[in-house]
Amino acid sequence: MTTATTASLDAIAGEDGVFSIIAMDQRNTLRRMFTAAGREATPEAMRAAKVDVARALTPTASGILLDPTIGVPSVLDAGALATDCGLLIAAEPESRGNFNGEPRASRTAEQGAEWVRGLGGHAVKFLVQLRPGRPHLSGQPDLAEEVLDVVRAVVADCRAAGVPSVVENLVYQLPGEEPLTPQQREDLVVEAARKLDEIGPDLLKLEYPGSPKGCRRIAATVHGPWAVLSAGVAFEEFQNVLRISCDEGGASGFIAGRSVWKEAIGLEGKDRQEFLDTVARPRLDDCLAAVTGRARPWREAVR
Repeated sequence: MTTATTASLDAIAGEDGVFSIIAMDQRNTLRRMFTAAGREATPEAMRAAKVDVARALTPTASGILLDPTIGVPSVLDAGALATDCGLLIAAEPESRGNFNGEPRASRTAEQGAEWVRGLGGHAVKFLVQLRPGRPHLSGQPDLAEEVLDVVRAVVADCRAAGVPSVVENLVYQLPGEEPLTPQQREDLVVEAARKLDEIGPDLLKLEYPGSPKGCRRIAATVHGPWAVLSAGVAFEEFQNVLRISCDEGGASGFIAGRSVWKEAIGLEGKDRQEFLDTVARPRLDDCLAAVTGRARPWREAVR
């Protein structure tokens, strides 16, 4: 790892080398959340939500994950990013392609590591959806290999620029496929992690594989640091996920969003501020308590 990369990973981790990152990079998901709460997702409303969450939670978090179009300019212009909080910026295209109902990976070359650095970011986050073992039919694109090619390009670009790469993966159900069993989902999460880890991103952002056994499989498979994502699960459930991910899987912390702040979207003004102060911030404190003494410092996981 280069000196620049090491410094940048430290910038989104705590002094103990553990990640406690708040995810607020949602765009389409955030619009749906506003609609579900009976509110219009105007640009002003979305900007205000991101600023309010950042101002309330970044004094405690080691980093915040923001989108480049709404979150970064809004939060930075408002001065809502705490001085000691690192900035992780989502660099995947907002509108991703698909093939016959399946997600298709793509990358915008202009939205690379130097672009993220220019926005004030300390690291690049890139979301993909890799489905290991997806059948590849002759004459059709190999969607799984496309994902790996895109991740290779992202990692190479970040290495060249000295900016760390954080790769997030979400597995998915194939069109017409029966719902995944817990074991099938575990197998997919672990195998996807293995394939992505081989490419060598600086940090993997992974789904919880569903069990302590699944976490032990990740620990035996992934050689670099990884952080567990919240996927919007109930907060109480996420506390258990954090403990197991660290104890059994060697996770180096978390990148959590909706599980911490989702109810704030249905509130405004003083009501939102009260929720963030009295519910969301204590939730973040509880997340930190859950990983303290359990999470593996990221430096110990570096290849």
